[in-house]
Amino acid sequence: MTTLTETLERAPALEDYFGLSDAELHERIEAARRTLGERLVILGHHYQRDDVIRHADLTGDSFKLSMQARERPRAEFIVFCGVHFMAESADILSAPHQKVILPDLGAGCSMADMATVEQVEDAWEQLESIGVIGDFKVMPITYMNSSAAIKAFCGEHGGVVCTSSNAVPLFDKSLKDADKLFFFPDQHLGRNTGVKFGIPLEQMALWDPSKELGGNTEEQLRNARLILWKGHCSVHGRFRPSHVDQVRAEVPGIKVLVHPECTREVVEKSDLNGSTEFIIKTIEAAPAGSSWAVGTEVNLVNRLVARFPDKHIRLLAPDLCMCATMYRIAPQNLAWALESLVAGRVVNQIIVPDETARWALVALDRMLAIK
Repeated sequence: MTTLTETLERAPALEDYFGLSDAELHERIEAARRTLGERLVILGHHYQRDDVIRHADLTGDSFKLSMQARERPRAEFIVFCGVHFMAESADILSAPHQKVILPDLGAGCSMADMATVEQVEDAWEQLESIGVIGDFKVMPITYMNSSAAIKAFCGEHGGVVCTSSNAVPLFDKSLKDADKLFFFPDQHLGRNTGVKFGIPLEQMALWDPSKELGGNTEEQLRNARLILWKGHCSVHGRFRPSHVDQVRAEVPGIKVLVHPECTREVVEKSDLNGSTEFIIKTIEAAPAGSSWAVGTEVNLVNRLVARFPDKHIRLLAPDLCMCATMYRIAPQNLAWALESLVAGRVVNQIIVPDETARWALVALDRMLAIK
């Protein structure tokens, strides 16, 4: 009988993988997948690098992947090739017997890190202290790109989780149910969605967590219908209005398609804006020979270029717009995580505390109830 000590001794170390060739890594990952069989499901986010996503059983955006993993009850191990908040959501939505693994614990999200639950709680208390919460019904809404703790805060305070795919129907319902929305951590998705509902920019207050009252006056906060957290996506923030002007000058008739995490100025100059799934479906449905400049993460754009050679597709910006934290998950990390499982050792498991998971699920369920 193999002892625990013997199992741990034969389990691989991450540094052992960095001298392997691409071909060796590929074969060892595939061998581990075959060995684990239905006990394993690998999730690959759209922004993941090609040499990792080629091994994914399922690809998609963060919430879609988490939901799909729940439909694989035989999978004991959910290996999420994404970033930390995505793995947290998968753990919240998964069954008790399933273990969620993030191949590199350093794969975070700069946007999610721009709002901590302590900062959100402090902001809420400040709004209570001046009567904004009390005199008005304020609904907290957190973007999916946030920590489980912030999702739990929303669940406990009558709020909801939002994705870029469902932002419009969610705002439609929420603006009827509440006087004001407090949206975090991405100001741009909140602002761009608010504009679609006719909310003027002067009725949107920007909350800077480093300043008292977020840098606003009491009057500004009382007059605002939408309070936006001062956060943004480091990838989509790289796109500029000048990029739109430049690509239109270079390619007459080109369509510009961007993600709503881009700034208001870029979205205003674009032809279409929408979630990652919207971008993919729009390109799929576009006629052969059409030209598109796409403002989103470069790995996804490159995949669209390869998938649709009959269409002229290019990245909107001339420079590399890559999610650097997503890129931290390399074939070496994936091979190590999988071979560790084969050896009987679970590494980098993501576990959301029970109470946090309970309230976060409340916020997620409220989102799912919105059609």
